[in-house]
Amino acid sequence: QVHLVESGGGLVQAGDSLRLSCAASGRSFSSYVMGWFRQAPGKEREFVAAVSRSGDSTRYGDSVKGRFTISRDNAKNTVYLQMNSLKPEDTAVYYCAGDLRLTIVTSAASYDYWGQGTQVTVSS
Repeated sequence: QVHLVESGGGLVQAGDSLRLSCAASGRSFSSYVMGWFRQAPGKEREFVAAVSRSGDSTRYGDSVKGRFTISRDNAKNTVYLQMNSLKPEDTAVYYCAGDLRLTIVTSAASYDYWGQGTQVTVSS
């Protein structure tokens, strides 16, 4: 089992950058595919990005490709989401999640462990 805690959210202006972090405690962080999802009020949870267990493979949602970068440091049990060129439509609660599958999946239902979320608000 793994416990996930996100940090780094906040209020920024359009065009700014933010880096989210997700610290994991528990066993075998490197055994988990790690993902970031987001949920805006009244909307379904949306896949943002995911990184393979070793960190050498990534996938992104269409709305964030070219602007967001996911990475992980298995020595620090941490996954990051670097968000550049933020837009008001990026406003949401951002969640990190862990999945024990061998390959990256984009469905929220496939992820076993979730953090509590961190709010990101982008003003225009």
